[in-house]
Amino acid sequence: MTEQSRIRFRTEARAEHPDPVLLCLLAAAEQLLDRVPGEGRDQEPPPTLDELLSGCQAALDRHAAAVRQAVAERRPRGPEETAALLAAVLGGRERFHGRQTDYRRLESSLLPEVLRRRRGLPITLSLVWIGVAARAGLTVHGIALPGHFIVAVGPPGGGDEYVLADPFHGGRLLDLDDAARLTAAAGHRFGPELLTPAQPLDIVLRVLGNIRGWASERPEHARAQLWATELALLLPRHPAQLRLERAEILVRTGDFLGGAAEMDSYAQILDAFDPESAGKVRLEARSARNRLN
Repeated sequence: MTEQSRIRFRTEARAEHPDPVLLCLLAAAEQLLDRVPGEGRDQEPPPTLDELLSGCQAALDRHAAAVRQAVAERRPRGPEETAALLAAVLGGRERFHGRQTDYRRLESSLLPEVLRRRRGLPITLSLVWIGVAARAGLTVHGIALPGHFIVAVGPPGGGDEYVLADPFHGGRLLDLDDAARLTAAAGHRFGPELLTPAQPLDIVLRVLGNIRGWASERPEHARAQLWATELALLLPRHPAQLRLERAEILVRTGDFLGGAAEMDSYAQILDAFDPESAGKVRLEARSARNRLN
């Protein structure tokens, strides 16, 4: 099942118009489908990949139908009324939101679990808004503010053309001052360039980065960090340093030869512009091999 989901993930990531919602469903599938029967909330075996995807798509379709009905009844005029309508349906009636405790749960980064629990991180809740809006014929873009992902309802471009909303807080509408405060809280300076719509693959990379960060603070979840790192490496664009991260996780989980080989490969990349660091990585590789003795 892991191989099947990874092949599909890699193929979808290289599509002309990659769908971040589908990619995040596929990314989560690897973790959820590897669950041993009897673990977790029930005693049933995990679904197949197709069953998981179809169930999530059906949930998004149901929420989109509710949004379409609300649009037909209220006939919103302009982005602000549309954003308020989405907040009323998704944040109000359907109760999609987040709490600080959700940052401590892996499920908050797994989109199928977010659809089930209706709780998640700012970015995964924003993906719910994006996926539902697309199915309802509305325009919603992801906005990757530092430290807190939000959405823009309507075509971004300035003026009254779009409205910002925060799915983590049930769809609370935001003005530019609110966005600036969120940015400052993350230690960054706000500028209009931060309101540029996030690219689909950048959204997926950020979701995987959240998983990697969560797992890196919990050594017992090194396998989850490895899984998220390997998926990130399947994206067409990714930081080269992820290869070193993967190598270090392999060593940490006992695959000394595999980790050493990955370190040597990464050192070859560094040779062209940072030979000193390349030498240090090769020393790490040698140390990993010595652990077999």
